[in-house]
Amino acid sequence: MKIARRAQRIEPFYVMEVAKAASALAQEFAHSDRPMIFLNIGEPDFTAPPLVQEAAARAISQGNTQYTQATGLPALRERISAWYASRFGADVAPGRIIVTAGASAALQLACLALIEAGDEILMPDPSYPCNRHFVSAAEGNAVLVPTTAAERFQLTREKVEAAWQPQTRGVLLASPSNPTGTSIAPEELQRIHEFVHGRGGITLIDEIYLGLSYEEHFGHSALAMPGELGQSVISINSFSKYFNMTGWRLGWLVVPEALAPVIERIAQNLFICPSTVAQHAALACFEPESLQEYERRRAEFKARRDYFIPELNRLGLTVPVMPDGAFYAYADCTQAAARLGVSGSWDFAFDLMKRAHLAVTPGRDFGHAAPEQFVRFSTANSMAQLHEAVARLKAVLA
Repeated sequence: MKIARRAQRIEPFYVMEVAKAASALAQEFAHSDRPMIFLNIGEPDFTAPPLVQEAAARAISQGNTQYTQATGLPALRERISAWYASRFGADVAPGRIIVTAGASAALQLACLALIEAGDEILMPDPSYPCNRHFVSAAEGNAVLVPTTAAERFQLTREKVEAAWQPQTRGVLLASPSNPTGTSIAPEELQRIHEFVHGRGGITLIDEIYLGLSYEEHFGHSALAMPGELGQSVISINSFSKYFNMTGWRLGWLVVPEALAPVIERIAQNLFICPSTVAQHAALACFEPESLQEYERRRAEFKARRDYFIPELNRLGLTVPVMPDGAFYAYADCTQAAARLGVSGSWDFAFDLMKRAHLAVTPGRDFGHAAPEQFVRFSTANSMAQLHEAVARLKAVLA
């Protein structure tokens, strides 16, 4: 059977390959005094709060399960719009909001609508691997631009200008980012978008972790940029991370007004509509009681960060930039790997699985800029589990 070239360009998702290995080993240790601790997957340990669960059950019992518009329930688009106004001071008309089957569908729709074969999209290295694969699936070319800790592992306007070529179509950014948890400073983001917009290019920004920002300076949506800048940026968001609805597969896309009918036409053909039950449930995310619970959980995520990252630094697993959002720690494992007698993050991660019964993600997924030097820890786990993980790390690295 002949496989399409676009499929062959998609690399394995190594995060999931490591997860499969960790799950297999976990079976061996399940009944021991040290069961596997999973700090490898970027999924909140919290689930949807009570009002959201109740809204889903109510939708099912009342038979509200048939197709919606391809763009989503009008009431949900209005609530998302109101959330942008109250949380970020951004004026986002409901007509610019397209509800999607997760952030993945949002990014796929944007890439299919905007990228031609051979177009180049600039991205920071390191970055979330699936984002570049969506570019490839649309027959574009993701160009990874190496970044440094001094740049918060984010692109700058100067780097975008230097990398811009005649075939460059735009940039795909993430703020806060996976795997580093770092954001682009709002003033730098505006400088980047001013340049890209001036070249007639597109600025796509993954903001799925934006609700989990911990520092006031960084917790701003690109959609809040002034005037035409805020109207022309394209933002991808999700109910998975801040709203704790991972398996519900619900996200959204904010686009310039003129692009909305184009996205709607593609969505009608590819997806018909997002999950109706998930949409009715998501309406309850914006109730005051739910938002209060989400903020309590955000504070818990911050407390985990504030405990775990200093402990990693003390163990020689240096996190070169303190994350200002999300729930990740991107740590330099060079020194720790040497202590265990292994070389590189891949072998280090598998050695930790066997010695400490601790699953982490090696840097191979996230780009080509020194992936062997870094591992990603996820702090989307209980404080008790994080304390136990630190104890095990101390034992094997002592």
